[in-house]
Amino acid sequence: MNLEVSNQEKSSQGLDLEEITRKISFLDKWREIFSYHGLGTNNTTSQNHEGNYISADETEDGTGTPQPKGQGHLPSNSLCSIPKPSIISSKSGSFPISLEMATKLRQILFGNTVHVFSCDWKKAHFRFHESFSDLSFTLEIGKGGVQSIQMAVQGSIIKHLLFTGNGKDCKCHSFCAISKQEQEQALASALAGILWTAGAAQKATVCLVTENTYIASTLDYSRDNFTERLCLFELLEKESTEKFIYDHLPCFKEEGSHGVILFLYSLIFSRTFERLQEDLDVSTTHLLQPTAGGFLCRQAVLNMILTGRASPNVFNGCQKGKTQELLRGVLTRSEVGYLQWGKDASADDRLSQVGSMLKTPKLPIWLCNINGNYSVLFSTNRQLLSDWKMEHLFDLFFYSGKPSQEKPVHLTVDTHSHHWERGQHEDEHTLRRRHSPVEMVIRTKWREATINWNGTVPFF
Repeated sequence: MNLEVSNQEKSSQGLDLEEITRKISFLDKWREIFSYHGLGTNNTTSQNHEGNYISADETEDGTGTPQPKGQGHLPSNSLCSIPKPSIISSKSGSFPISLEMATKLRQILFGNTVHVFSCDWKKAHFRFHESFSDLSFTLEIGKGGVQSIQMAVQGSIIKHLLFTGNGKDCKCHSFCAISKQEQEQALASALAGILWTAGAAQKATVCLVTENTYIASTLDYSRDNFTERLCLFELLEKESTEKFIYDHLPCFKEEGSHGVILFLYSLIFSRTFERLQEDLDVSTTHLLQPTAGGFLCRQAVLNMILTGRASPNVFNGCQKGKTQELLRGVLTRSEVGYLQWGKDASADDRLSQVGSMLKTPKLPIWLCNINGNYSVLFSTNRQLLSDWKMEHLFDLFFYSGKPSQEKPVHLTVDTHSHHWERGQHEDEHTLRRRHSPVEMVIRTKWREATINWNGTVPFF
């Protein structure tokens, strides 16, 4: 009997020791992960099975398990994962980022070298909806500042799918159900076209993440374990830019890639710091605006995507501000336009009104800012804006980017209907109550239009 009790006690002690060992191992695992992010202790080494110490940079997930070179660091589903190194197909015309370049990058983005991107920004990438679906031509849209960039790129994707190629118009149903390969080609074309235009059709710069770290922390610069690993690739032809991006598309579209930030970095370096200083004015000295929990894009970022220039304002040309300072607006028509509606946009202030350069783009596609939420409005008829007869009665399609939307909304716009006359004496408040904000943003372009939602319940 005593022997049985003794064996049970030994067994219990063995189980307790095993459980304690397991928990210590579990804690060590998370300590290494937090240490890798700079969230835990300063110890960045771990011990492998042979008793040798290795750095977290030599592991896939920071837990001390050796992984082959070039296979990445943290799992892509981490809250703020560090992006995997790019598998670079060519190193021609490339150079690593320098401390001076990284400092200028922070200054032009945030206005200082202290701020870094939030988790929402780091998690954002360019991911399409499921192929061969009603929304297969659209990106899944994030929240906050990334929403505006993703939607602006969405406009260029639609441009590629609808109006690039043989020049013939497509019907909405014919390009909704597109394949994965078509999605990738459209994204590569859109990103390359934007960067090439920002580079004044002379040179595009693409930023990719490598295994090496090129910048150490200083008193004036704090590392974010991402920017310091950038390698810049300069491309001298639009076609080679598109091919290079297509070859490295996972760097922009995979989860954990920091794809939106990579694109924004590439956009800035393509435009160059010198051109950016010429584009901006006293109303905008840096590109991102801090907000609760993150950063929003200023108008200059959106205009740079749409027009190639980081114009800070939406009016045509240049105007003088209230203190007679020179403010810069949009100088040329772009292929994708811009409309806005909201408290600021509906004000009488002439500086807040969108000019004809953005309202009437070369192609019938518009990035829409509706009360700070971004969406895309487009027509499948290339001639819509070049033939006034087309603007009597026409169809538009609307994508809000909201998870609840399952297919593009089909709208019919009638600019010759006289139903609007019944409310022509209504004040602004009454108009807002009677009409959807989507209808109001359309009316900033076609003032006397009535909009038929074709069975869809008006929203947004």
